[in-house]
Amino acid sequence: MSNQPSITPTSDTSSKVITTFLDHPTFSCANCAATIALQDELISKAFSGRDGRGYLIHSAVNLKMGKREDRALLTGVHTVADVYCMGCNDRMGWYYHKASDNSQKYKEGKYLLEREKLVKENKWKLDG
Repeated sequence: MSNQPSITPTSDTSSKVITTFLDHPTFSCANCAATIALQDELISKAFSGRDGRGYLIHSAVNLKMGKREDRALLTGVHTVADVYCMGCNDRMGWYYHKASDNSQKYKEGKYLLEREKLVKENKWKLDG
């Protein structure tokens, strides 16, 4: 069992930014460099966000949840909540609470993160 604090969408978001996933490729906030997700959690790059391309991500950390709302998206109406970086409060994308169409249910409980808001941190080690 890990000693890392657990972050869920309804957790108190006044806590400190988690710095974890050492030596693992991650996505970080482009504004403040807070770790947002492991690259291994990427499901698809073929999504559209509010400001361009988006990534569907299985799970994320260091995000706080905005207000839940029904939103008309390209694939129908979904119940979503915008998510914000805990480090700088920048809007990073949204969390899918519920999809009305059965063909879209696979998105429930996942994150759509805006590609332009993320930096890909590869953690490569070069032999020198």
